[in-house]
Amino acid sequence: MSDSPPARIGIVTVSDRASRGEYEDLGGPAIQSWLSSVLMSPWEAVPRVIPDERRVLESTLAALCDEEGCCLVVTTGGTGPAPRDVTPEATEAVCEKLLPGFGEQMRAISLRHVPTAILSRQTAGIRGSTLIVNLPGKPSAISECLDAVFPAIPYCLDLIEGPYLETDPERLMAFRPAHALRKR
Repeated sequence: MSDSPPARIGIVTVSDRASRGEYEDLGGPAIQSWLSSVLMSPWEAVPRVIPDERRVLESTLAALCDEEGCCLVVTTGGTGPAPRDVTPEATEAVCEKLLPGFGEQMRAISLRHVPTAILSRQTAGIRGSTLIVNLPGKPSAISECLDAVFPAIPYCLDLIEGPYLETDPERLMAFRPAHALRKR
């Protein structure tokens, strides 16, 4: 194991009802549980539950990246077509580079399960040395989507000079080109 501090991962639930305590947040805990089952590297969750308010979401994402030192921020909720679903817009507003392949892959996987996956607007992007990934709100969809896109996340973090994340190869094999593998 490395002597470096644990990787910090922001987990943001975007939900008016959950932020008011009217609804139990299931998405954030589902993300944390999934990450715990896959990551072998030391990491710590930096959770937030916020309303579907674009300015609040933008400031939360920026703070997790710039002040909290998160290498990865994963959001859940707010990716549909409803008027208050603004997670993709907030993500795009705070990112310097967009990575549309994440959303394309998540929709492709989700379409195997529900025809309404075409309504989902997940995206991903980079702010500084942080990767931000939008996930759907349903816990089963969260798992399906993370299984689909997470193999690329450790290498993406390498490319943006983030921490080296190792996954449990029995659970999920992260992809890194042979020339990119770091010695332990």
